[in-house]
Amino acid sequence: MREEGLIVILKRRKKYNSYQGEISPSVSNKIERDFHADKPNQKWLTDITEFALPAGKVYLSVLVDCFDGLLPGWTISTTPDSMLVNTMLDQAISHLPEGAHPLIHSDRGCHYRWPGWIERMKNAGLERSMSKKGCSPDNAACEGLFGRLKNEMFYNQDWTGIKISEFIDILNEYLLWYNTKRIKTSLGNMSPWEYRQNLGLAA
Repeated sequence: MREEGLIVILKRRKKYNSYQGEISPSVSNKIERDFHADKPNQKWLTDITEFALPAGKVYLSVLVDCFDGLLPGWTISTTPDSMLVNTMLDQAISHLPEGAHPLIHSDRGCHYRWPGWIERMKNAGLERSMSKKGCSPDNAACEGLFGRLKNEMFYNQDWTGIKISEFIDILNEYLLWYNTKRIKTSLGNMSPWEYRQNLGLAA
């Protein structure tokens, strides 16, 4: 190719980034990359990922429980706005058992620094934790979920002709399957839901 003067032109996709500067006071990294939890609803991780389809972009906001990887809540939208994360948090809080107040760790994105998120956290008695700026390993367990998800159901698939609404249904079904059917060797070859049922814990 060098001899013939041929050049491969790669179109690099810009990775979605929600950081918009220090728009409100940050909080410390209380989780400090310790993604182990002794019980459910002790430590939750959250983040947003983007799916670029021929039909448009779709955004997933998700919560991950460090105890067993169960997803306490998620929302899917075509717009990465405050409603995406606030609705997810509202739904997850509504299912928390009495007395549960998980620490919620996020990156430093604007969604987790807007008044709506901060107010919801405060009203529910939840503690905030944030990664350092631009340090993805600080939220590695959530990044790992996105990697597995995309490897299993998104990459190497032809999404041509798939409507946004159809993709949202497919993604939602995958996440339900992830919680209830997808086995994990770390859980004795059980899904997170099965693992909790086996321990006599409410999922």
